[in-house]
Order: sequence, then C-alpha cells, then structure tokens
Amino acid sequence: MTSVILTDDHPVVRAGLRALLDASGIDVLDEAGSGEEALRVLDRLAEQGVRPDVVLMDLQMGPGLDGVAATRAIRARDDAPRVLILTTYDTDVDIVRGVEAGASGYLLKDAPPADLVEAVHRASRGETVLAPAVAARLVNRLSSPAPTLTARELDVLDAVAGGATNKEIAKHLFVSEATVKTHLVHINEKLGATSRTEAVALARRAGLLR
Repeated sequence: MTSVILTDDHPVVRAGLRALLDASGIDVLDEAGSGEEALRVLDRLAEQGVRPDVVLMDLQMGPGLDGVAATRAIRARDDAPRVLILTTYDTDVDIVRGVEAGASGYLLKDAPPADLVEAVHRASRGETVLAPAVAARLVNRLSSPAPTLTARELDVLDAVAGGATNKEIAKHLFVSEATVKTHLVHINEKLGATSRTEAVALARRAGLLR
C-alpha cells in the first residue's frame, strides 16, 4: 500500500485530501501544518522504523520553512521519500524552485481527484509527474527561452519584488550583503536590467515572478 504524509497549513484542505486518499486505498500516515512539522513527523516515524513513500507538500505555508525549503531538507535525507508538490501556484519561479529542490512532481490543487491519486502512485514509483498546465509552461519555456535565473537568484529577486532591502534579504537567506549584491549584479546582467525596479518588471513579464 502506498503511504503518504500530508503537508498543508489549511486543516480543511488536509481533511479533504485525507478523505480522498483513504477512499482510494492510500495510507495517510500523518499530517503536518508546516515545513518544520513535516520534518518532525518524518523524524518520529523514522524512530518507529516507518518511512512514507510520498510527502504531499504545499508551497506557501506562512512563517518558517516554505514548501521548497522543506522539500530540499527532506530530499537531503538518507532513504528520503518522494515529494509531490500540490499547490495553487503555476508560475515559472515556483516550478523551477520546486523541481530544483528535488520534487518528483508538481500538481495544482484544481487537479481532478483521480489524477491526484494516480500522481501519488506514480511518484511513489519514482516517476516524474507534472500537471498539464505546468508541463505546458515548461514546453513554452523551451520553445521561447526566457532568461534563466538560479533558484537563489529567484529567491533574491522575489524578495526585492516584496520591497526588501539588501540587508533584509541577507538576513532572510543567511548570506552576506555582499553576496546579495553579487546576485543582483548577475540578475541585472541576465535580464538586461539597469535597476532593481526594471529587473522585477522584466522578470514578471518573463513569467519568472508571480
């Protein structure tokens, strides 16, 4: 039987997912309301000698570890379970960050129930699962290549778009201000921007930011 952990900060969403998966013969081992809680659940299960096949992971869960950071931490573990991202966000920045963090799949919350169940089974077998809309975005990117930013550069630019200063970005990402400035120089070069404002505008136009 395929086993999963549900990670989402909305109890109603978790309840709906549990009902769907239980009815489909998938064993929901536990639930978590944050990235940190998901790691604690995995630790507790590991002490019991239990390893889930898949962690269903939301992206945005309030303060603390977001879905990308939690995915990266989970996938860095020995004998790590697969991570299947389930979110409402389908922008390039989220897709790139999720895939680079090691997610085995990326689904949207409006997916048909049968598709979600099948995706969990496929992820448990090590297959890559992408929602049709996500796959289409990736195809469009390949056919009309946009400037490519690294996951860290996207993190920096996302923070800039939110109005954060270099000092605030450095504190949030646990790097020096000099490193932030270096990232901004590379971002401007790649996007052909001459200012922070222009970089954000060009990134949004290219689908790199929400």
